[in-house]
Amino acid sequence: MSGIGTYIQHLMGQGIYDYAIGSEELIRKYDRDVKIIPFDAPIYSPKEQMLFPNKAVIAVGIDLMHFPHYNVPLTYRGHYVVTVHDLIHLIFPEYLGSRAKYWYAKFLMTQAIRRSDHIFTVSENSKKDIQKYFGTPDKKITVTYNGVDEDFCVKEKSEIDYLYDKFDIPRDKKLILFVGNLKPHKNLSTLLEAVKLMDRDNVMLLLVGKAFKNMDLEKQEEELGIKQQVIHTGLVTKEELIDFYNLADVFVFPSLYEGFGIPPLESMSCGTPVVAANNSSIPEVVGEVAILVDGKNSEQISTSVSMLIDDSQIAGEYSKKGLTRRDDFSWNQTQKIVKETLAVL
Repeated sequence: MSGIGTYIQHLMGQGIYDYAIGSEELIRKYDRDVKIIPFDAPIYSPKEQMLFPNKAVIAVGIDLMHFPHYNVPLTYRGHYVVTVHDLIHLIFPEYLGSRAKYWYAKFLMTQAIRRSDHIFTVSENSKKDIQKYFGTPDKKITVTYNGVDEDFCVKEKSEIDYLYDKFDIPRDKKLILFVGNLKPHKNLSTLLEAVKLMDRDNVMLLLVGKAFKNMDLEKQEEELGIKQQVIHTGLVTKEELIDFYNLADVFVFPSLYEGFGIPPLESMSCGTPVVAANNSSIPEVVGEVAILVDGKNSEQISTSVSMLIDDSQIAGEYSKKGLTRRDDFSWNQTQKIVKETLAVL
């Protein structure tokens, strides 16, 4: 359900691949025709590396593999292309939790990039990072942007009303939304500080996404005195996600680094104005139709969110402009990524 997951889901079912390696139950949700080589292993695990089904790959005569992330099995000796979405593990090693994890990630990424026949990445910013850290020649990298499903659209309030009761959301509050896995680089501590600075009883913050053990936000919420203003929904269905975008008054994306960053585009597609951090690929993706702020500056975030909440005219203008931005990143309208991927393969 992450950005990488969305990327894989959109490439499946397009006639690109003859085989897919993984869980048949999951793959069949997105591709009914591809042949399947069964394999199951936790991401980044030794099992993923040691037990990759090389014999099955050779037996069916696969000529070229596409690995959609840098965790390419070291035992694989065939031709392959790899998608490197971002270099977050190298740029912010402190968020990995240990030096061992950093060196493991760096080793895998180095091997994946140097041994590959070609590299896909999802933004010009990520391409620059790859070239900066690995000296990769320009001709070896192709940028294929991510996109937004047409399912992400403006909906009637009656269609999304059920969220109030299901997630115990007060009906008389202004709603600030964040969507994403609650990882350290998402910079939610600064967002909590911004909510505190707003000093408003009529505001609620909705955190939608998978939580991680090293992100103890509730302790900070208590220390800031805003615990009653924050709702953690955990993982939600795609339909619920679309409805949350529609329910919110403002979407905030304070992330310190993104290879692409799909949530701001999803929010714009649902007509909700966006406040986003001015770093990495985020300005490249949102263009001039979001309010860009210093992601580390809680006061800037607070001021920008308050402006959109208080001024319906300004919020309406950003909402209208955001709806036009999705046209540049629509999966279903252009199928551009499919054509570009096929051309490289």
